[in-house]
Amino acid sequence: MPSVDSSTASELDAADPLAHLRDEFEVPDGIYLNGNSLGALPHSARTEVGDEIDRWADLGGRGHFSGASAWATYHGLLAGGLAALAGAHVDEVVAMNSLTVNLHLLLVSFYRPTPDRHKVLIEEHAFPSDHFAVESQIHQRGFDPETSLVTVGPRHGEETLRAEDLLAAIAEHGEELAVVLLPGVQYFTGQVVPMAEVVVAGHEVGALVGFDLAHAVGNIELDLHDWGVDFAVWCSYKYLNGGPGAVGGAYVHRRHVDDGDFPRFLGWWGTDPATRFQMANRFEPIPTVESWQLSNAPILAMAPLRASLDVIDRAGGISALRRKSELQIRYLDRRLAESLAGRVVSLTPAAMNQRGCQHALRIVGGDGPQVFRMLAEERVVCDWREPDVIRAAPVPLYNSFTDIDRFVDLLDGIV
Repeated sequence: MPSVDSSTASELDAADPLAHLRDEFEVPDGIYLNGNSLGALPHSARTEVGDEIDRWADLGGRGHFSGASAWATYHGLLAGGLAALAGAHVDEVVAMNSLTVNLHLLLVSFYRPTPDRHKVLIEEHAFPSDHFAVESQIHQRGFDPETSLVTVGPRHGEETLRAEDLLAAIAEHGEELAVVLLPGVQYFTGQVVPMAEVVVAGHEVGALVGFDLAHAVGNIELDLHDWGVDFAVWCSYKYLNGGPGAVGGAYVHRRHVDDGDFPRFLGWWGTDPATRFQMANRFEPIPTVESWQLSNAPILAMAPLRASLDVIDRAGGISALRRKSELQIRYLDRRLAESLAGRVVSLTPAAMNQRGCQHALRIVGGDGPQVFRMLAEERVVCDWREPDVIRAAPVPLYNSFTDIDRFVDLLDGIV
């Protein structure tokens, strides 16, 4: 592929081995750089959903047990694709519920406070839903967030977290720390958290470590099992293109699945399928993360995710997507430096191992909201995050280098 340091967008697009994937999606008109918020619609999602509607019409309740996509086991059709993206074994991942519901369910298991070890460490600017979930879990266990919630943030005058500060905070609160819960990719800045290092540090002090991977899964390469991550959750409507409010995912490391001491909320869909329909009241947990399931799968909500995972697999998986993404990141960096230096700055770290595809852009000395509105008038779809950031994410599945060029040219003209 041509060098991104000197090539034009058209040259890079012509050499892109994944350029054809754009035809797999119904990308909204204009320049769509909002995949960090809601991924584009895979064409095949219409077929997947339609097939299940037809099966519903033709089979009624028999659809639960008929055919290769029988609804009783439909969630299993997603496990392989999700495991590959998470760097996990198939028995460690499950598609279910939504992100915050899954976070609550896993905190029931992994946050087991004692008078001596009751603290949860999160980042200072955690996504509000994560903050709310942790605070409510602390209250629910009879503790006070004033003393049990630990936050760590950027240093004064800085925008991103320093790895040494995260590790120091874990060590400082070590003997009282029950859980470390951090993002894989920080939603505001796009910074990749040093997950492997955090796991080691957390385990050294006796804490359990989990991650919110909403902005990481499908964006960067993950290796949850080998890193030793205890638990993780994610949504599927961003880089996994599962549709608005798509079914989320959960991961639990193998070493915890068979631990009889782990409390969990129980539901019908977490018990052994061999005895489930005998209507027995004795819970016999599935020996995988599926035992955390509560209810049967929402098939029509899972079908678009199945379609998207198939496209990702045919693209060559996350490694192939990340290779293209890194080229697009460098190209956008170059174009911003050429055209907007001193007028637009990126809060996202420069080092490639510390960033995903999202760029968090701040207008220098200008009216950020007005710039965002004017971009929208030019049919540029990105998003605004208070107090002052425009988030733009070139997604390798369906964004081109030409999209990046046009975006920078329009932003240049507006600013």
